[in-house]
Parts: sequence; structure tokens; C-alpha cells
Amino acid sequence: MNQTIRLESEKIRDFVRARYGAIAEQAGNDCGGGPACCTASVPDQVKADAECCAPACCDGGKTYGEKLGYSAEELAAAPPGADLGLGCGNPLAIASIKPGETVLDLGSGAGFDCFLAARQLAGTGQVIGVDMTAAMVSKARANAAKGGYQNVEFRLGEIEALPVADATVDLIMSNCVINLSPEKARVFHEAFRVLQPGGRLAIADVVATKPLPATLQQKLSAIGACVGGATLVTELRELLVAAGFGRIEIAPKDSSRAYIAQWTDDMTAGEFVVSALITAYKPGAA
Repeated sequence: MNQTIRLESEKIRDFVRARYGAIAEQAGNDCGGGPACCTASVPDQVKADAECCAPACCDGGKTYGEKLGYSAEELAAAPPGADLGLGCGNPLAIASIKPGETVLDLGSGAGFDCFLAARQLAGTGQVIGVDMTAAMVSKARANAAKGGYQNVEFRLGEIEALPVADATVDLIMSNCVINLSPEKARVFHEAFRVLQPGGRLAIADVVATKPLPATLQQKLSAIGACVGGATLVTELRELLVAAGFGRIEIAPKDSSRAYIAQWTDDMTAGEFVVSALITAYKPGAA
């Protein structure tokens, strides 16, 4: 990677780290409003709870989490404060978690999906969350202690250079995080490295259905709001294939355009991006 690209990548990474660190440090934000609630530049994107819980975020009596595909039971199962409303889907719905598996969450935030995975493991296996934001890792560890989760741990690290040993993971999940990375090819190569043969990805993320305008791609606030860094579906498939994955399925959710359009100050965002559920497998033992 040349120096210019490296500096640009670090600029994006620093912005994202600061943005989500500020969100983690905001106490009491449990409304689950999604990235639409925190769209301005750091540190002003962190809104008061009353602002975050606007009708646009929690309309029609259905919470943001329920719109993403979580059941009311799942939303109630995690420790209070674990769900920061930063996802764009429910990766657990496609994860098919089996007892005894080791599960890795890329960009684990305050731990919400990790705790739901641990619930499905029912005391077996292990869940590892990796996040590059120290405040998020601290919040997740506090939530784990609060909930008494013995088989969940959180590690500080970047998803482009995972602090995880080779071929030790059965399942990798992620929720609205990989789009934030300026080096997505590295993310998928790292994911392939740490998965065991036959291991799989279960990802909810934002993808582009047509090329994004430069105004979105180059705007840090749009990147931080999970829009500006979205990859075209065709390019995403190519990245997964190049990393070694097979049996790839990418299922865009067209209905997500309505709430994604609220995530930035550019209301045309929904014309270009949608959330999608993505599965892929590392070849090897079934």
C-alpha cells in the first residue's frame, strides 16, 4: 500500500474510532435508534437520549431492533446498554450456531450480538468480540460482567489485523461494521485466516446497489454513518472470492432503504445502498 493510501486509510480509521468511542461513552442510550440518530461530525453526533429516540427511529410501535429482524425476546435477553442500535440487520438469523462452536464478532461494539450468540451456545463453546475502540471494549466487558457471561471475551484490535490465532474459529459474524473499513480485502483475508476449514461467515452489512456519488464516498460523516464506504454487491462478491471463500450468498433487503436514507444529511443515500445478509464458507470439512 502506498503512503497516500495508507494515510487516507488511517484518517478514516481515526474518524471512525473517535465517532464510535464517543457513542460508547454516552451513558443511557438504549433506544436502539440506529446510525440515523448519530449522523453529524464528532463529537456533535452524540445526541441526548430524547433526541435519539425520535419518531423516525422508533416509529409505529416497532423498535429499531425489531425492524432489523430481532425478536422482542432477543432484544430483552442482553444486558441493558449492550444494544446501542448501531446494526443494520440480524446476523444471528443466518448464523446457525451449534453447541460448542467458537464464534468471532468483528466490530463487537458493546457486545449485543456476542451475548445473543452466547445465549444460543447455552454455556458451551466460546464467543470472542474484537473492536478497535477502547471505550467500546470497556463497555462490552462491563456488560459481560453484569450479565455473568463466562464464555464471552472482548479483545481490543482492528478487524484488518485480528488478534486471533489461525484456524481457531467456526463462525465469524459482523453487524454493519465491515463497510467502515478502508481496507476490506484485508478484512476478508484475515477472516479466512482465522476460520477453521469449513468455517463460515454470517454478516449483516450495508452494500451498494449502484456506484455511490463522490460526495458520499469522500465525506467522512457519510463513511462513519455506514453509507459512504459501502461496496457494490458485485465487488463484494469478488473480494470474498479473492480471499478464498465459496458458497457465497448476498441477500439485499430493499425495504432497508427507508431507514438508511435517514443516516446521513444526504437523503438520496437510500437510492444507492441497502442492508444485506451475507454468508460465505471457507472450503474444507463440513
